[in-house]
Amino acid sequence: MKRGSFELYFGSVLVSLILLLALVSLFYTPYAINEMDIASRNSPPSLAHLAGTDNMGRDIFSRLMTGTRFTILVAVSTVALSSLAGSILGMLSGYFGGIPDEIIMRVIDALTSFPGILIALVVVTVLDWGKFTIIIALVLMFTPSFTRIVRVGTLKYRDADFIQNCRVFGCSVPRLLLLHIYPNVFPLLFPSIIVGLSNAILAESSMSYLGLGIQPPTPSWGWMLSEAQSMIFKSPWYAGCTGALIVTAVVAFNCLGEGLRKLGKQGI
Repeated sequence: MKRGSFELYFGSVLVSLILLLALVSLFYTPYAINEMDIASRNSPPSLAHLAGTDNMGRDIFSRLMTGTRFTILVAVSTVALSSLAGSILGMLSGYFGGIPDEIIMRVIDALTSFPGILIALVVVTVLDWGKFTIIIALVLMFTPSFTRIVRVGTLKYRDADFIQNCRVFGCSVPRLLLLHIYPNVFPLLFPSIIVGLSNAILAESSMSYLGLGIQPPTPSWGWMLSEAQSMIFKSPWYAGCTGALIVTAVVAFNCLGEGLRKLGKQGI
């Protein structure tokens, strides 16, 4: 087995299972996510309730399925928007250099000088644009890392022979950046995007745990873990199942990203 293959296969299987869980939740859950059964409160895992029930008698597995959908949605949206913003800023910074480079990188340095969780807390508190305000906050956290990666790649290729040839034939700057430089930079960026998904899941779960992410009654992994904290001794399966799903998702995307990175180094 080639180096990186195990991480790639293992991560792919876990990611596929998580995405399948999110997809199935669009059409089916064993119970309605807010359906209460007072007689079954704090029931342990059983055939009727695979992950048990919470203190309101709601089926934990159904809520975890739906929470998967919303957590993945936030993670994908965060990484997509931040990688797009980082790509634009990184290419402009790396290609033009000089004053544009100084301005962009000083802003990036300013963002990275503060703890990411602090920036997210301020944005969520100030904006209050609804339950998905967390996406904007996380985009600000993740954009600097993508910007640096794309900038380094752009610096590497901007004076390459094939770029010089394109300039000789009158190729415009947008065409150079989008059709000639970015396709060569993207393979460097892609593994970081995959790993970024695991970081976004962890960040969203942390913010929801603090009550600043997706708000109830919409379930999310972080909020469910926060609810489970007060019942850790009475219903340990609640925290156990929720925490296990978060850990599985983080490990899955990390393994997938690491596998892609190792295979990329081998030129595969």
